Amino acid sequence: MAATKPTTVSKKLLIDPKSDRILFAEAGKDFVDFLFYIMSLPVGTVVRLLGKQRTVGCLGNIYESIENLNDYYYMKSAATKVILLKPMSKYTNLYWCKNHQNYNGGTAYVANHPTAACPSCGHYFMKSNDVLFVNPTNNGVPDSGEEALIKRPATFMIMDDLVVRPMYTNSIITLLDKFNIKDVNDLEEKTIGVGVNEAVELLRASMQSKTVLTDVFLGGKKKSSEV
Repeated sequence: MAATKPTTVSKKLLIDPKSDRILFAEAGKDFVDFLFYIMSLPVGTVVRLLGKQRTVGCLGNIYESIENLNDYYYMKSAATKVILLKPMSKYTNLYWCKNHQNYNGGTAYVANHPTAACPSCGHYFMKSNDVLFVNPTNNGVPDSGEEALIKRPATFMIMDDLVVRPMYTNSIITLLDKFNIKDVNDLEEKTIGVGVNEAVELLRASMQSKTVLTDVFLGGKKKSSEV
């Protein structure tokens, strides 16, 4: 039996109290997995078709972060990136026509949806119990439904607008300079846990705002859903 996953993941917020905003969050692979998983939802197709500049909120930034993240070092596989950027419906069952099962080298008719009908005899398909789908991101291992998207422990910077980057000292210095922060001692650090409720709010804010972290964790702006 698989181990139970924690209900919360931790991340550290770096806050500028003068502007009352979050400069960035420092987080590990679990939180980045959550952000990237958003793009495996049908909304990912919308982002791709409309273009990053035409999306509302910060979803386009998540999409672009996945595009820019190094495949070999961070992503579980190259296929993982493709699936996130061009998501498709995921089916876990296979259905077959009992009259055409390829017993003697003839044509076998199968489908991935129970409402399909055989094009030869019109018989509705039946569920197969001896076929297990293999997810291409698992390198041949049957899908457990609990796969990760980032393949190894790493530390990331998540910007207020949900841009995700590997955390490097130069990146922090560049960010502090961008916001004209002269003394890091003027900043505040806060470690928080992100659970189901916070995850839902992050998803909601990512579709409405350009300052997602500040809105959700500092309440810096009134959510448009409350207007």
